[in-house]
Amino acid sequence: MEQVLRRNPALRGWLLVLPAAVFLIIFFMIPLLIVFVYSFLERGTYGGVIWQFTLENLARTFDPLYFSTFLRSVYIAILTTLISLLLGYPLAYFITTRPAHQRNLYVLALMIPFWTNFLIRTYAWLTLLRTHTGLINVSLTSLGIIEKPLPLFGNDFAIVLGLVYGWLPVMVLPIYAALERLDKSLIEAAQDLYASGAQVFRRVIWPLSLPGVVAGSMLVFIPSLGAFVTPAILGGGKSLMIGNIISNQFLAAHDWPFGSALSMLMMIVMLLATLIYFRWALREGVQP
Repeated sequence: MEQVLRRNPALRGWLLVLPAAVFLIIFFMIPLLIVFVYSFLERGTYGGVIWQFTLENLARTFDPLYFSTFLRSVYIAILTTLISLLLGYPLAYFITTRPAHQRNLYVLALMIPFWTNFLIRTYAWLTLLRTHTGLINVSLTSLGIIEKPLPLFGNDFAIVLGLVYGWLPVMVLPIYAALERLDKSLIEAAQDLYASGAQVFRRVIWPLSLPGVVAGSMLVFIPSLGAFVTPAILGGGKSLMIGNIISNQFLAAHDWPFGSALSMLMMIVMLLATLIYFRWALREGVQP
């Protein structure tokens, strides 16, 4: 066997990737295929599926009731991504400009929230944002700063706040990695040519950090689009996203075919975002 592997480098390569390939096929490709097939089947009377082909589920995804929720989810995901970028880029730049022995401490502090369960962190925001019993409203009312509680809970503001808090680190880390690899001599050269600080950022720092910006934006946009825990808790059941609709179809309505169709619609949007990223990376000649 050893001699066969030495004579066939390609076979050795296939054997190396075999475990990962089997894992992806069993836990990714097969479940995805099941969801795809279910989206073309009919719902059973008491749940489950009837093995009869139909396009009704795909047509229902464009019903104004569901499609408007999907568009609203895209809007919230984009807003979350933009806010995370506005907050994360300066933070990543700040960490990059610190002395070398301090950077690891800042990165460690950035990662500490990930050591706590996401559900627990979301419930922590619930204790802060509740309308009548939340810490923020109770404190402001007790100090006489406000007369009526602020609408901080059960709306898009609470959802976006929770999503930004949850996914901000995954925006910062790729940008930090891109900025850390940046050749500082380029900045010095621009300054020697009398470029202002804004010009240095616009023409040198920003273009060279774009791979990290795009990668971080994707890492925030994709999970934000499919979020269902944060809207369920901080939305208070009043402000739902497409992830909540899909969850309800599977767990409450037992309409697996329609839930699968909604899942396919969401995955198509995520796939398009990924393809746009790789196309941009290929055109710009950067490493995805």
